Amino acid sequence: MTRTGTTEGTEAEIARQIAALDDPSLDTRHAAVSALQAIGEPAVGPLLEALANARDNDLRWYIAVALSRIGTPAIAPAIAAMEKDPDREFRRYVSAALGEIGVPAIEPLIQGMKSHDRELRGFLSQALCRIGKPAVAPLRERISDADEILRSCAVLTLWKMGEDGVTTIVENIAHEEE
Repeated sequence: MTRTGTTEGTEAEIARQIAALDDPSLDTRHAAVSALQAIGEPAVGPLLEALANARDNDLRWYIAVALSRIGTPAIAPAIAAMEKDPDREFRRYVSAALGEIGVPAIEPLIQGMKSHDRELRGFLSQALCRIGKPAVAPLRERISDADEILRSCAVLTLWKMGEDGVTTIVENIAHEEE
């Protein structure tokens, strides 16, 4: 496939907007988030790369906001990037972005919990907790899953969710005793 002027132009625009996320002006940063949201899916990879190389939490935060605003197209690449990059700060901010994406991220987050990487599972759990109540029913379905890791993660995540999650665990136990 030949690179067109449009593709190169888009790549240059993405790089320009990512650089603007580090501008001292809040208006410039907010405009960059909006521009990256409008670009959408093509910006996901470069944003994840920028997040992996970010030198401070302010920049990480704006990158995570941009990823969350892009939404669904960012979910699979973000989880894949978390699997590859064990850096805790990277995972923490990607997890926050996934949590902000909300309902569309629930199933991919739950499926990601099958990983043997305990720390990754913890960050995926945090994202589900951030989503909150909409994640309760899908997690409840996994309480009896054949996959021991997934089953365990579902229970622990429900427990971390507080009242909604604990109530679900107790209801499930009562139902099994019937």
